[in-house]
Amino acid sequence: MRIAYLDCFSGISGDMFLGALVDAGVPAKLLGDTVAALDLRARLEISRVVRGGIAATKVDVYAHGEKDLPREVFWEQQAKHSHAHSHDHGHDHSYEDHSHEHSHEHSGSRGTHHEHDTLTTHTGAPAPHSHEHQHGRGLSEIRKIIQKAAISATAKATAIRIFEALAAAEAEIHNSSVEQVHFHEVGAVDALVDIVCASVGAEALAVDQWICSPVNVGGGTVKCAHGTLPVPAPATVKLLQGAPVYSSGPQVELVTPTGAAIVKTLTTRFAPFPAMNIEKAGYGAGSREFPQHPNLLRLTIGEAVAQTGARPSEATVSNGVTTDEIAVLEANLDDLSPQVLAYAMERLLTDGALDVFSVPVQMKKNRPGALLTVLAKPEDADRLTKLMFKETSTLGVRRRNEQRQILSRRWETVDTSWGPVRIKIANMNGTISNYAPEFEDCRALAEAHHVPLKKIMEEALRKYSATNS
Repeated sequence: MRIAYLDCFSGISGDMFLGALVDAGVPAKLLGDTVAALDLRARLEISRVVRGGIAATKVDVYAHGEKDLPREVFWEQQAKHSHAHSHDHGHDHSYEDHSHEHSHEHSGSRGTHHEHDTLTTHTGAPAPHSHEHQHGRGLSEIRKIIQKAAISATAKATAIRIFEALAAAEAEIHNSSVEQVHFHEVGAVDALVDIVCASVGAEALAVDQWICSPVNVGGGTVKCAHGTLPVPAPATVKLLQGAPVYSSGPQVELVTPTGAAIVKTLTTRFAPFPAMNIEKAGYGAGSREFPQHPNLLRLTIGEAVAQTGARPSEATVSNGVTTDEIAVLEANLDDLSPQVLAYAMERLLTDGALDVFSVPVQMKKNRPGALLTVLAKPEDADRLTKLMFKETSTLGVRRRNEQRQILSRRWETVDTSWGPVRIKIANMNGTISNYAPEFEDCRALAEAHHVPLKKIMEEALRKYSATNS
């Protein structure tokens, strides 16, 4: 089993995560193409820096041609703007009504990154001349932007789940609904880039499980639209519920809500460094240099190895074959439209199922029906069961846990005449047992260049065979 371990000894933010992905081998071009696919007048600036004597990758997001302002400058400008606005219009707006993403400085990320005011809850009628109501993006619009982007269905689903986690946390804090949470114009662009690139980059690593260390949240206080608050901020606390956290080192904010949402969505468990054969590691840099504290996020990738005394539910590895436990969910359906069943299967896959399939069955009273089967990680079983009830007509879902054995897998990329295609390679005892081109890569190229899908798949296989013969 291929695993990824996030070492959050200096917290985590969206851009630190992107830096760690690039440093660990995710092509910078892939992230750049992802930003272009969003069509938001944004770009990435990627550089090499040193933090605490360790070389790392730093990623900055430019939205509408601008980089974030320093906290002090931003607050000074907002104070002047608020004062002038109250004289011009005879009424006063709160800072929240005019803020973009820049309400405070996140020391663990960009030194000028201000993430808490990315989100604002609107519960009443728009105030006159309020910029946010003209430019704020609601969750439904965010979903549409992601769905339109030319990225894989899996990455889209992951990005949407991260945004939904962010919005749900803010909605609960402000006693509002998810749909009333708005992402401001600049903040929404920055958050979209961070989250969608994180989803695409995480998928590109092709790992089977994400594991996270206990999270250092930092300390002190932070300024935001709601005043000065203790670290971690309310949204971060909500998102990290159930996660082991601690405060160490500099008394500044080290975890942003976006970073917390990424951890909440991607990782399956929190644990000390797992037993693995390390393949590679990457470091994503924050903006500041802290004395005696490298401001970094480390991402380590490798193959899980067998552990003495491992519990039956934990993955073990023997002779290149991983054994783990999965949940099997089943439901018999004899009164559901084929179109609805197809949609339900797609939803289950995009919402985290390992596999979904149906087979025709003959049910009572000789009615033709379908047996819907969902394979899932045990920790996802309850959530996917609820989705089965929601999207199908079933009144009952059977559940059992079973062991499975899977071959070790890795990815290589080949360049075809139409663009790059990832090749999934299965190994047993270090010997290649099977390989195949990634379907979504081939389909995207076929649609973009109006070329038969099978032609792209054939060339991808030929290129891989030629370089590995």
